[in-house]
Amino acid sequence: MKNLDLTTLLRGNPYPGRGIVLGSSPEGEKSVIAYFIMGRSENSRNRVFVETPDGIRTQAFDPSKMTDPSLIIYAPVRVFGTSTIVTNGDQTDTIREGLAAGKTFAQALHTRTFEPDAPNYTPRISGLVKKNGDYTLSILKSADGDPASCRRYFFAYEAPRAGQGHFIHTYMGDGTPLPSFVGEPEQVEIPCGTPAELADLLWDSLNAENKVSLFVRYIDRKTGDWETVIKNKHASA
Repeated sequence: MKNLDLTTLLRGNPYPGRGIVLGSSPEGEKSVIAYFIMGRSENSRNRVFVETPDGIRTQAFDPSKMTDPSLIIYAPVRVFGTSTIVTNGDQTDTIREGLAAGKTFAQALHTRTFEPDAPNYTPRISGLVKKNGDYTLSILKSADGDPASCRRYFFAYEAPRAGQGHFIHTYMGDGTPLPSFVGEPEQVEIPCGTPAELADLLWDSLNAENKVSLFVRYIDRKTGDWETVIKNKHASA
């Protein structure tokens, strides 16, 4: 299967919503994590990523304009032991607590469903990256918009290839209701050797009106050390 071009995928989709990219750096020595959020409403756009000791959290850029913190204020990235969790919601903590209790990634997510934001029923997308570079992606989504039926999909990638990754996002594009992601995560090329380069590439490719924040982290598999880059639309305005 041919690796797809991330810039082409992003530029061709004005509203992928929230997206996760997991993979390996071109030289094959570092794990790559990218997570971005987009927004159509003022409430969704009124956010920034703030770095925490082990990851990031979302925060209101202007607290006076925050109308509803549910579903948009959470910790997208957290570390548990030698693994890193990345999600588009508060299921980050569900996974971390599950792992701490001896559950697997999948077992923890079986306690959750898609978001209760009718009529979109936004999928919950989640990822887990292990110290050796192996990673898993998941999506929990409604069955064609039926709130009574949940579909759970898990995709495991072992011994990832250098310069290759997988991309999953919440929406196939803009619309009313928003169309949920369909199919397997997209196999993509990771062309950049540093997180700063990848962050610039992704940020420039996201729709200028809808993009809100971006997080990129490269993790050295031998040492466990990481380097993080965060971009916020409000901060850079």
